[in-house]
Amino acid sequence: MKIALACDHGGFPLKGLVAETVRRLGHTVLDLGTDSDAPVDYPDYAEKLGRLLQTGKAERGILLCGSGVGACIAANKMRGVYAGVCHDTYSAHQGVEHDDMNVLCLGARIIGPELARETVTAFLNARFLGNDPGQERHARRVAKVRTLES
Repeated sequence: MKIALACDHGGFPLKGLVAETVRRLGHTVLDLGTDSDAPVDYPDYAEKLGRLLQTGKAERGILLCGSGVGACIAANKMRGVYAGVCHDTYSAHQGVEHDDMNVLCLGARIIGPELARETVTAFLNARFLGNDPGQERHARRVAKVRTLES
């Protein structure tokens, strides 16, 4: 998969580790910055990531900021972007499996390096279950969420 990766200055300390993890899992990283800890505005980076998802140039995204919250709020304002803050592996895979989450948001000031690796791995290894027999309830619920966007 092509994975868009973006961060603000608060998320920058975790960006290299996340990029390495994505590559180790066999995916392509589309690095959207930032490239330092100089202050920048997280909505700008959430928008860059969201545009790649909207145009199909990326299949999923990982967005980093200090807490994960600001970037998540900004990303979710964009049509077709379904972001969640996850600081545990269960939420990271379940968000994809049940809710068709396509953006993982992490707080670099909240989560440590090993848990970040495991959380990214859980997110990228998960797939939406809504089309599987007996799992149609997830597709029905996701369709209702998509209706809310309209």
